[in-house]
Amino acid sequence: MQRVRRGETIMSNDKKSPYLIAQEQFDLAAEFMGLEEDLRGILRVPKRELTVNFPVRMDDGTVRAFTGYRVQHNTTRGPGKGGIRYHQGVTLDEVRALAMWMTWKCAVVNIPFGGAKGGVVVDPTPMSMRELENLTRRFATEISPLIGADGDIPAPDVNTNQQIMAWLMDTISMHSGRLESAITTGKPLGLGGSLGRSDATGRGVSFCVAQAAKFLGMDLNGAPTIVQGFGNVGSVSALMLHDLGCKITGIGDVYGAIYNPKGIDPHALVKHMKKTRTVADYPDCERVTSQELLELQCDVLVPAALEEQITGENAARIRPKILAEGANGPTTPEADKILFENNVFVIPDILCNAGGVTVSYFEWVQDLQSFFWDEGEINKRLKHVMDSSFQAVNERAQAHKIPLRLAANILAIERVAEATRLRGIYP
Repeated sequence: MQRVRRGETIMSNDKKSPYLIAQEQFDLAAEFMGLEEDLRGILRVPKRELTVNFPVRMDDGTVRAFTGYRVQHNTTRGPGKGGIRYHQGVTLDEVRALAMWMTWKCAVVNIPFGGAKGGVVVDPTPMSMRELENLTRRFATEISPLIGADGDIPAPDVNTNQQIMAWLMDTISMHSGRLESAITTGKPLGLGGSLGRSDATGRGVSFCVAQAAKFLGMDLNGAPTIVQGFGNVGSVSALMLHDLGCKITGIGDVYGAIYNPKGIDPHALVKHMKKTRTVADYPDCERVTSQELLELQCDVLVPAALEEQITGENAARIRPKILAEGANGPTTPEADKILFENNVFVIPDILCNAGGVTVSYFEWVQDLQSFFWDEGEINKRLKHVMDSSFQAVNERAQAHKIPLRLAANILAIERVAEATRLRGIYP
């Protein structure tokens, strides 16, 4: 790996790291808005990084060593907020990028959180529940100096879920000797979780698509729609876009992708997925590759998988009217330029998938107050936050004739920079 400058790395195979992409996006916004050099130096790198190497006892009695990370990018406007992912491809650079994007995501929807992220380098699929619990409790213990309800609040992410958040919360509660329900979000309802949390990210995607269609004067009834990824975000996005009238014509998951120009019923596909654990063998559909899926003709495209799916190599062949980023970092800066030139209306990740962190904020507030809202109230509040945030970003984009990603980054950076100026530099 080649060192470029402080906080930057380039992957040895000439593929940019997610962190470098996040910094490029920041630099573009900072230059456009004329941000002071001292604030650029503060905001383009993480505040704190923790790498832990820890042992876990497996079911067969052996002990395996794992590596995990927790990164806090910025906590000027509030506690760090960000998920924990379990994936064999987790790297420190990826976690740095995700933490930075969380800072801007929280700021663009104007909730009082900063950005953080965590991950463990592990393939959890062959692990038993006991092994996952041992891994989670030991990782929680290792990162416990950083996390807390008023300091850094984890949540589920790739390959983590409500149960893992319950184990993490219980571990920290055992250390402190009291219930720490607000230390995580995305928990089970019986432990202080929030109604509406599991659907929040996908619901937020659908709100953004509806707002974009309204702005573009586009009818969503029968609009061909492709969804890449059929996990929590992708499946909920597909269901809710289908309920808005969109015709879901293509869907993919980690095992493959399917296409049917006549439409795919995502409600039936969810039932099929529960039985087979994949969309790839769903009947009456053509099998396509993940890259072919992105390039199929459609009006709405929702990349809801992993980072860097749309690049300078394939962006010219990707031409939806609306590209709604359900995943974090699915589009590279080179692709952004091509998409903007081709009049693709890109709703950036820090806005489009902010529904999850918004309802996580609602969960945190409810836990702190020990007073819980019904789901109708939560969805009403979520819609207000997402619609008003979309309007604020889009108005700025149209006023300056710039992409929504640049407009969203500018709005977010302005808010974090202003909080930094007001607080001052200690000592």
